[in-house]
Amino acid sequence: MALQNENHETGNKYVPYAKMTAWLVEWKNSPETRWLKATPSQPLQQSLKALERAYKNFFHKRTSFPRFKKRGQSDRFRYPQGVKLDQENSRISLPKLGWINYRNSCQVMGEVKNVTVSQSCGKWYVSIQTEYEVSEPVHPSTSMIGLDAGIAKLATLSDGTIFKPVNSFKSNQKKLAKLQRKMSKKVKFSNNWKKVKSKVQNPHSRIGNIRRDS
Repeated sequence: MALQNENHETGNKYVPYAKMTAWLVEWKNSPETRWLKATPSQPLQQSLKALERAYKNFFHKRTSFPRFKKRGQSDRFRYPQGVKLDQENSRISLPKLGWINYRNSCQVMGEVKNVTVSQSCGKWYVSIQTEYEVSEPVHPSTSMIGLDAGIAKLATLSDGTIFKPVNSFKSNQKKLAKLQRKMSKKVKFSNNWKKVKSKVQNPHSRIGNIRRDS
């Protein structure tokens, strides 16, 4: 991105992906950046494609000018191919990283097309995109019911059934605040401080997920 910005400051638009891949080959052979050889090639190439797409969107006035991301925030990388999935043993094989165990949240159906690995609140997640044919869905129910969503009441059905709000966001906020106060009273980086910090991750992660879903 630094080289792209220098190129833009001279009055040019952006360096295309093909040119950036040539830089990547040079960097892998350079003593200062030879550590890139240990990194899977596909995620590096995908990051260059994403950078080119970001500049294209800027020049087409679809988004703002690309900026550097802070390390540790929204860390993610993508594999477009070469991934192996073993659902029976809850493990996935990623190029250069090998077989990794994971907790399966749902059954993966179809042919794996690409995989995105992302980090949130100290935990890593694997998102798997697949392709498969599905028939036109037919709902088994033969009756209908009306639903009114609200604020004071989560939902009210036409038959009079009422669902109260869950308020999971507020409860997690209170729990997070309580743990943060407890952590502030501990000696920083002590064993007790580390124990409380590990507990902070859970409500912090839930709040982040709720915000993304809303």
